[in-house]
Amino acid sequence: QVQLVESGGGLVQAGGSLRLSCAASGSIFSINVMDWYRQAPGKQRELVAGIISGSSTNYADSVKGRFTISRDNAKNTVYLQMSSLKPEDTGVYYCHARISSNGFGNGMDYWGKGTLVTVSS
Repeated sequence: QVQLVESGGGLVQAGGSLRLSCAASGSIFSINVMDWYRQAPGKQRELVAGIISGSSTNYADSVKGRFTISRDNAKNTVYLQMSSLKPEDTGVYYCHARISSNGFGNGMDYWGKGTLVTVSS
């Protein structure tokens, strides 16, 4: 069984910074992609940033230049450094990972329970 646990959310003023962490634990052979998604009130969940097993990253246009995703493979942990935060960044941030528990196939998708980020104006 695999678990993803996020931490680091909270309340911050516009222009401030937060760092989110997501640690994967359990039966893990390999982790392919690790992503951060967010869901604002009344909106659909959207991809914020992703990083594959190497170091290739991708970002939503709305966060480019402000957010940085990174991962520590030894700790099975992905981070999201968020700077110059805006009120529209408010939402629940979810960690996603595609994890193989046995080294076969493409693995399965796992989600964390989410961490709330609130940016006040």
